[in-house]
Amino acid sequence: MHEQTLGLTETTRDTRHRAATDAARAALCNNGFMTSREPARRFDLPSDTQRRWRGLPRWCGALALVALAAVAGHHLAMQNGLARLREAADHRLDMLATGLDADLARFDYLPALLEMTPIVPALLGTPSDSQLRDAVNRYLDGVNATAGAEMLYVLDAAGTSLAASDWDRPGTTVGQDLSFRPYVIDALGQGRGRFYGVGITSRKPGYYLSYALRRDQPARGVVAVKVNLEESERAWRMLPGNVALIDQRGVVILATREDLKFRPLRPLDASQRAEVQRSRPYGEASLQPLQWTQKEALARDVQVIALDGVNQLASTRALRGAPWQLVVLDDLAPVRVGARYAAITASLAMAVLLLIAVTLWQRRRAVRQKLANQAALQAAHDTLESTVVARTAQLRAAQGELVHAGKMAALGQMSAGVVHELNQPLTAMRTLSESAAILLDKSRFDDVRGNLQRIRGMVDRLARLTSQLKTFAHKSELPLAPVPMAQAAADAQVIVAEASKKNGIAIEVDVQPATLSVMAEEAALGSVLVNLMRNAIDAMQASPRRTLRLEARPQDGRVILRVIDTGPGIPPDILPRLFEPFVTSKPAGTGLGLGLVISAQLVRAMDGTLRAANPPDGGACFVVDLPAAIRSVLIPSTGVIKK
Repeated sequence: MHEQTLGLTETTRDTRHRAATDAARAALCNNGFMTSREPARRFDLPSDTQRRWRGLPRWCGALALVALAAVAGHHLAMQNGLARLREAADHRLDMLATGLDADLARFDYLPALLEMTPIVPALLGTPSDSQLRDAVNRYLDGVNATAGAEMLYVLDAAGTSLAASDWDRPGTTVGQDLSFRPYVIDALGQGRGRFYGVGITSRKPGYYLSYALRRDQPARGVVAVKVNLEESERAWRMLPGNVALIDQRGVVILATREDLKFRPLRPLDASQRAEVQRSRPYGEASLQPLQWTQKEALARDVQVIALDGVNQLASTRALRGAPWQLVVLDDLAPVRVGARYAAITASLAMAVLLLIAVTLWQRRRAVRQKLANQAALQAAHDTLESTVVARTAQLRAAQGELVHAGKMAALGQMSAGVVHELNQPLTAMRTLSESAAILLDKSRFDDVRGNLQRIRGMVDRLARLTSQLKTFAHKSELPLAPVPMAQAAADAQVIVAEASKKNGIAIEVDVQPATLSVMAEEAALGSVLVNLMRNAIDAMQASPRRTLRLEARPQDGRVILRVIDTGPGIPPDILPRLFEPFVTSKPAGTGLGLGLVISAQLVRAMDGTLRAANPPDGGACFVVDLPAAIRSVLIPSTGVIKK
């Protein structure tokens, strides 16, 4: 009987909790903390709107701190990134400028050396001597091979090339009038000349050094050297970033990016265009200006520029040996990405710090509130104790009466079926006993023995039927033993046979295998089956199709028993609370809502579970999960019973 009241105990706890809560509120109300109309709100608590407006400055301040941390993190990361880029750019500029100055200066000795060679001045005196020209050509070729210049040649005072190191190769300057080239003009007028441009005959860019030959006045000729700087340009491509060499007109003459070559930083003015047209330093280049925009000057030689819409750091260094500037370009995108990540990290760190601060503040506030609540609850404690004791006594009395009423109702329903089934066996036993007396008078002992055996079989059947009435007298722990599922289902089917026949219910029993057994208490299992089958019969009274199916299958050391009906199913609002006391979908006066609670308790006592669901195809399904018996009991049954 103790197990049958477990579900009601949960209700008792809930009711006890509500009673305690009501008493606490009443005590707080009497002490002046609450009003009777607003038991959950104190007089001095602000409204929700007031609390939201009061907390708005705090939220604004927190957001401002997070934003400030993000801005500071972004600024510091950006400055550090730019400083690292500038330092790396300075190292590259030192290396590149030193190397380029050395490449330009290492040929300065050649013009003076040729002036001291007798055959060169001799050729200038007799330019028509073919043998002397041939000797000078070969001499220049040998000197150039040793020096490593691209080309070495001699021009007369009119600017015409008389001899060259490449006299025997296509595109030689021999015989070319180069008087318009700036380096020839500067050498004849000033003694020395420097020029970078595309060759007139070779179409290859190079750096030209010129030196006037002046043993006597005026200058008798010019010695020129062409230096190829493309080797230096190829070496630049192995370094990070981009490198560009800009001449005195602001035109890029060397670059690691081909699309930058021979393009000015800004459009050339009229005088520059006229000079370019005359001296042709850039060959046939269109001189399309670059999309070069200065955005921010960080130092005298460092600035942020936008090249083709991409922000870059431009570091500049002037060369000592030429009027050019060496520029190193570094993409700012990685620095900006790092600054963005630093801003996010700083804002998150500030948010975490604020959350920690808020948590500590809330904790202190909670401690203060807890102390205040303890003081208020202490005043109500005595009243609660007496109220809980009184309510508990009342609920226990009501619980006992309700359980007794539920047992009596279930016992009456079970007895009605059993009494109906007892009539036929008792009538048959009376007939057989009277027949046995007649047969005994006639000395037909074998027939008498047969009648007695049939009477014993009917007695065993009646014993199984009446054993269902013992369900409500079991102890706290049920004695478990192997119970054949087919036999338990057949006994339950006999008890509900009258109700099923009256309501036109077709009962199908499918036990596979037929010898399937469970560890259970036979009477408790029968009570559960009878209760589930009676509920299904009641649910199908208004259904067009009325089929009750019991099926049992083994599964992983357990036995799964399903009781399936074709009724309207379990209402969704009742399904979650189906196994709570006094929850029922039956009309008032037809059920107390205790049958499923008692059945669930009986199943749990047999180490099983009982659950319910609504199948997709309609109806209701109750699933009983019980441990399988170690040994199956063989019974003479096919396992499939249809009625």
